[in-house]
Amino acid sequence: MDKYDLAIIGGGPSGYAAAMRAVDFKKKVILIERKHLGGNGVTDGALSSKTWWEIARETAQFNKHLNRFNIDKPEINFQEIKLEVMAAVEERRTMLKEHLDLLERSPYAGLFHLKRGTARLLTENRIEVTSFGEREIISAENIVLATGSRPRKLPVFPIDEHIVMTSDGIEHMDDFPESIVILGAGVIGCEYATIFSNFGKTKVHLIDKGDHILPFEDKDVVKVIEKNLEANGVLIHRNSHLVNMEIVEGRVMYELEYTDGRKETFNVEKALVSIGRVPNCEGLGLEELGIEMNERGIIDNDTRTSIPNIYAVGDITADIALVNVGELEGRHAVERMFGTPQKALGYENISTIMFLNPEVAGVGLNETQAREKNLDYKVATLSYSCIPRAIAKRNTQGFIKILVTNDDTMKVLGMRVVGPHSSSAIQAIALLISMDRGIEELAECVHPHPSMTEGIQECLRLLLGKSLFKPEALLGNISCRNYCQGAYEDILF
Repeated sequence: MDKYDLAIIGGGPSGYAAAMRAVDFKKKVILIERKHLGGNGVTDGALSSKTWWEIARETAQFNKHLNRFNIDKPEINFQEIKLEVMAAVEERRTMLKEHLDLLERSPYAGLFHLKRGTARLLTENRIEVTSFGEREIISAENIVLATGSRPRKLPVFPIDEHIVMTSDGIEHMDDFPESIVILGAGVIGCEYATIFSNFGKTKVHLIDKGDHILPFEDKDVVKVIEKNLEANGVLIHRNSHLVNMEIVEGRVMYELEYTDGRKETFNVEKALVSIGRVPNCEGLGLEELGIEMNERGIIDNDTRTSIPNIYAVGDITADIALVNVGELEGRHAVERMFGTPQKALGYENISTIMFLNPEVAGVGLNETQAREKNLDYKVATLSYSCIPRAIAKRNTQGFIKILVTNDDTMKVLGMRVVGPHSSSAIQAIALLISMDRGIEELAECVHPHPSMTEGIQECLRLLLGKSLFKPEALLGNISCRNYCQGAYEDILF
């Protein structure tokens, strides 16, 4: 029976990151993966969907330019786009595999081993691995569970991954559907609504049980996204509840009931069910070992499960399900085993991006979250129309919004950026949050010109009362306000 310092079950983002961090500690590691390296971070998930988004965004932008010059749009081919997406996925998978192959032939050869197969816990130190019909037992001093998640399915929906799909079924389509209904107006549902509507080949219906999409986001952010979706022809069913969905003669019939009591029936070609994800806990032997779980996944304490030498990271846990969070947790778990983490694992300063139209990036708190915490704060908002780089791109739709504490220190609470290059503009603010610092230094830093980050600088100067543009002179494009005890007050300089 082979013995290891660490066995990792799952080769997705969190498991892969844990394996590489263990190699840094010169530990003997085995990484067990039953299917694809990279997990949903690459296949049927983050990389594939974002490649669809990038191509759809470029297509929409290209068509916009053609319209400007009265040039006919070229026909787009679904299969060619699908091949490009598959090429991106295969490129990443190949790189991950080649890296591990080289690692096994490098000075780390005696330390790292990749095993293809399905794993099951027998005891807290023993794992059964089934590969090509053969079984073997391995022993490990420590174990990391990183088996990820899958789209949530409910028996009331006739999901066949062909007509009624989850995100996994998108890759199996043969052409752009003439119409599609998307159940779920969260991030994933809105991202696919953006993708299909940007290609301009599909009539998109989006079912939203509330009065606006993205219920966790601030209304000024949502307003921009909804406006662009509807301009692209998306029908948003607000305040609606899905009563019934069935496949009739190869198409989807669905019935909605609205909060005012009305009912309507619609007929579309396809349906996408996007109602969250569930952890891949089945078949691992977790119940037999007594590992504590709830409906969201494994309950962990700083990545450690109820069994001290078994850790859980990534989507299998009840924590935040994001690729960057999973990688962070994987590395942190290994540092807890074999070293001393330099900092505590926290979820308050996670940088995120939503691939919408336009993209939305954020870090720290938004206004909705700050109010839920009963915090007083100052908030400055700057329109993209005030940023030279946005003007040069001929795209000034969007804004930067920064929240700071409502005191003399003005420590950063959070930021949202809506618009092109938004994800490239938030890391300096993320660093200030992690350092628990104020805004003075970044406000006076010399930013490249023209760049989107100049908008951040102007937003910070606005909070400091020394901005280039004054709020009272550019109402609607710039604002600076106090939020105190449930009320707003404009700050004029």
